[in-house]
Amino acid sequence: MSAQVIMNDCKDKMNKAIESTKHKFASIRAGRANVSMLDGIKIEQYGSLMPLNQVGTVSAPEARLLVIDPWDKSVIPTIEKSIMTSNLGLTPNNDGKVIRLMIPELTADRRKEYVKFAKTEAENGKVAVRNIRKDMNNNLRKLEKEGEITEDDLKRFEDDVQKLTDATIKTIDQLLALKEKEITTV
Repeated sequence: MSAQVIMNDCKDKMNKAIESTKHKFASIRAGRANVSMLDGIKIEQYGSLMPLNQVGTVSAPEARLLVIDPWDKSVIPTIEKSIMTSNLGLTPNNDGKVIRLMIPELTADRRKEYVKFAKTEAENGKVAVRNIRKDMNNNLRKLEKEGEITEDDLKRFEDDVQKLTDATIKTIDQLLALKEKEITTV
């Protein structure tokens, strides 16, 4: 494995860490209806667990309303049960055809909880990035020991990995700031 392959691998993994953090942020409520809030909900259908968006259409027609239109209407009770057992704090209402979820206004305490949760997810993303840095630096040191790169090249590549790490962590911090603003803005 060459040093350039290691650097490309490092960039890919750090981009995946950013995407993972974005995905986790999307599932945190911010007082507005967002279809990604329901991404973590799995429905048992035909003997297997399936994501909610694979058993019906999920939409947000209004700022505080989510509508789930299952393709198979017999799965409505299962969807309702899954929503109730998730810790989203939403109560489903159905009319036999669609399920409606009213998104309640967030209280100040609940907003603080969501900000705290967002900070935890951001920190998890940063830890993942630091672990990637550690792995990449170990791989580079292994190349140096095997004589594939010089000591000067090792230093240069380690500096590049550190710059990439700093940039990725800065991006995660920016995403966190945006999410905090989204959560705290009434």
